[in-house]
Amino acid sequence: MNSRQKSMIALAFGALAIGFAPIFAAIALKPEYGGFGPASIGFYRVLFALPLMWLILWISPSKPASSAKRQKRPIGLMAIAGFFFAIDLVSWHWSIKYTTVANATLLANFAPLWVTLWAKHLFGEKIHTSFFIALGLALIGAAILMRTSFQLKPEQLFGDLLSLITAISYGSYMLTVKKLRETCAPQEIMAWSGLFAVPLMFIAAIISGETMISPQLNGWGILISLALISHFAGQGLIAYAFGHLPASLTSLNLLLQPVFAAILGWILLSQAIIGKQLAGALIMLGALAIANRPVKGK
Repeated sequence: MNSRQKSMIALAFGALAIGFAPIFAAIALKPEYGGFGPASIGFYRVLFALPLMWLILWISPSKPASSAKRQKRPIGLMAIAGFFFAIDLVSWHWSIKYTTVANATLLANFAPLWVTLWAKHLFGEKIHTSFFIALGLALIGAAILMRTSFQLKPEQLFGDLLSLITAISYGSYMLTVKKLRETCAPQEIMAWSGLFAVPLMFIAAIISGETMISPQLNGWGILISLALISHFAGQGLIAYAFGHLPASLTSLNLLLQPVFAAILGWILLSQAIIGKQLAGALIMLGALAIANRPVKGK
């Protein structure tokens, strides 16, 4: 199995792990599980994963991701990655307060478009027409999967803007990780970027005035599961994949996340999958099949 195949498998499992995030978040929001606020959940998601990230980095020292000579650790770029990831989570959680869940989710899924627009300029990636067709189909499938129709209303524009900021921030995070993977191992990126993200997310949680402490142990168990499965495993696998796959293709394949989230919601939360949602998921999977198909003459 070559590195590309391994990376595709890692990416699929990473998307599956991230697909658990909205499930864990939905449970942690419930009063019987502590009633944590959205920003607080995002803060604990990174905080609880951080010690394990540093342990892995200590056990398995990072090595250059390429054959190029070892450079000085790009701390500044890692700080930027942490900044973008913190903005991504905070803006996503806050957007839900000011717009519909459908709008917030759909607009946040525009991250692959942002990555594709920059991948050619930053990494010299050649984007074929078939890829843009796949990207358009994937976004259409995502819109159908959201169940509720996308609506533009004046009173929701601020929330919609936050959702677009989410897409740009997460896309920028992915581009930064792709750049870091030229010289850094995934465990190094995750440990350092998480270290920079935590203080920013703590400030956001405090400003939000949300519940951050709960006596209910089951709620803490959910937050730890979110940290280990969705952040440590999910983001770690994605960071690994970025070292071997084009940024545009990697970001597009992450649209598997809402498909997995819908399936997990059906299994774990008894959220019904209606015919339109199933059609949307199938369109997205078809789009990803087109995007991953080898291009003749490449």
